Amino acid sequence: MTSKTDRTGGEIDWPAWAERTQRRESTHKYSTTLAKSISHIETELEDRLGVDDWRLSTAAPQRKNDGRPYANANPSDPGAVVRWSMDGEQYCIAVDEYDDLRDNVRTIGLYIKEKRKMSNRPVKTGQDEFATAQLPSGNEDVIVAGDGSGVASTQAPHEVLGVAEDAPDDVVEAAARRLAANEHPDKGGDVEEFQRIQQAKEAMLDG
Repeated sequence: MTSKTDRTGGEIDWPAWAERTQRRESTHKYSTTLAKSISHIETELEDRLGVDDWRLSTAAPQRKNDGRPYANANPSDPGAVVRWSMDGEQYCIAVDEYDDLRDNVRTIGLYIKEKRKMSNRPVKTGQDEFATAQLPSGNEDVIVAGDGSGVASTQAPHEVLGVAEDAPDDVVEAAARRLAANEHPDKGGDVEEFQRIQQAKEAMLDG
């Protein structure tokens, strides 16, 4: 099967609407590899969402055989951008929060996975889950849910709950219960934060 991806390298194709992170977090956030992180995005977009096409842009040097960054790549600019088209709409997610390319790529994959799962839930929302990454024609602006900063939230479910990425169900449920108790709307808590906690719990239990 021919890949739908076009992976560019050398100079990152960073979207004009997204501000660059000035002080990146120094971390090795995920127990995975860059190659597996890219493959995860490929699976989410091609196999599960059925996108028309997609591409990953980084500043890393690429392998000649498949155009992917080398396994140990971590360029001075560790940002990552994924663009795709689906049902006639254009989407873009850009992350450079971390100083490791792998962590930024992995964060994009987790964000896509979380949004895909949320879009399949039997609930009604005011907009499509992927609206935070949707670009209008001409790409002169970005449709963003939340603070209007132009950058979609990329916090993974386990980060929201403050647990390990592979935490067992009972740990996930206990953490969600504790956090939700502080944000319950009936007790004057933040409604959006309460919903975010519930969504993170469901995403991890379904994972």
